[in-house]
Amino acid sequence: MHNTVKNLIHIQEEINLNNNSYNPKIIAVSKTFKINNILPLIEYGHFQFGENKVQEAIEKWSELKAKNSKIELHMLGKLQTNKVKHALKIFDYIHSLDSTKLADKIATEQKKINKKPKLFIQINIGEESQKSGIKINEFEQFYEYCKKLELEVIGTMCLPPDEKDPNIFFSKMKELNDKFNIPELSMGMSNDYIIAIKYMASHLRIGSKIFGKRN
Repeated sequence: MHNTVKNLIHIQEEINLNNNSYNPKIIAVSKTFKINNILPLIEYGHFQFGENKVQEAIEKWSELKAKNSKIELHMLGKLQTNKVKHALKIFDYIHSLDSTKLADKIATEQKKINKKPKLFIQINIGEESQKSGIKINEFEQFYEYCKKLELEVIGTMCLPPDEKDPNIFFSKMKELNDKFNIPELSMGMSNDYIIAIKYMASHLRIGSKIFGKRN
């Protein structure tokens, strides 16, 4: 059995030990990793993968997705408006909707190709200047704006501050989702996914715990 598959099984067991109320989706964050690390996971029956760059995703996944309709690809990195047209062709989910400009562009492009990506609004939960995302106090206005554009917003996403207790930020995210009755919640990475499931994270973005350290 390939190491990536062993790692994934271990993570699944760990999640089950810590929670028996629901099944979060594990997004295997495959950015920078080659296909030979990814294929064993697909063969095992894992179909949720995450990439950060549009060009890399197109080169790596176009052929695989054409062969296997079960594969779902998640855009996790910052999405530039000039890449939206290409992103919509390859990605099923975008986790980084973070501005009205990007919302406008997605709305325009999804009409052209008649394909709606499922979207997560990125929240700047720690109000960090170096991170993108919508501030909590501006969320309602932005969410309503997205609805008017007929965007398919299914959830929210966050990257909590590195040096602080993630519990504080994950609980705020859960409150936000509950308040607006938004079903999906993308949070929790290799170092804090066990904490994220305490707050009902629906999508865990796990990279190094599955694939090992990046070069």
